[in-house]
Amino acid sequence: MLQINKLYLSVIAGCLVPLVWLGVDIALNNLGANPIQALHIRLGDWALRFLWLTLAITPLQTMTKWRGMADYRQLLGLVAFFYATAHLVVYLIVDHGLMWRLIAIDILESAYIWFGVLAYLIIFALAITSPKLAKKRLGKNWKKLHRSIYLASGAAMIHYFWQLKGNLAEPVLYLLLIMLLLGFRILVWLKNRQFNKMMLPKGRKQ
Repeated sequence: MLQINKLYLSVIAGCLVPLVWLGVDIALNNLGANPIQALHIRLGDWALRFLWLTLAITPLQTMTKWRGMADYRQLLGLVAFFYATAHLVVYLIVDHGLMWRLIAIDILESAYIWFGVLAYLIIFALAITSPKLAKKRLGKNWKKLHRSIYLASGAAMIHYFWQLKGNLAEPVLYLLLIMLLLGFRILVWLKNRQFNKMMLPKGRKQ
């Protein structure tokens, strides 16, 4: 148990490294000519990366048979939510100073923001329903709700691609990763469906 706790704490520490790194760059004025934009983009990038890591837990759990990985899936999902919230806060407060008229105009003129809002609302719903109490109250609906993480990842990917200019190497890598993760889940679903059909009792011949 002590070893598991140490590993869990190490993962938490690793999740905070990008935040510390960003803080150092802010202190040293290493964010470039447009620091607010750089801050906004880097927080969004890390939200996306941790979302991908969250999605990778289920395939890893299936391959390793280590059920304890479910705890890390929840942790990484909450970290993705944290960075997505920081990304949103920088956009609303630092970039736009809570000037809601400008924010509304920006949203209306920038369709890619709609997908970002959709992704964030889903991740927010998943975060507030992550405690065991919420899981107990939602029952079977809990799993249905948490499968919407794939919809969130798709919306986040569109949000990311739509605003990009220049080098597409990193976003193409993200797209390939999400396609692999989704493909894995589809294969597992098809396999389970076939297995369930085989286990159905056959009617007796008259």
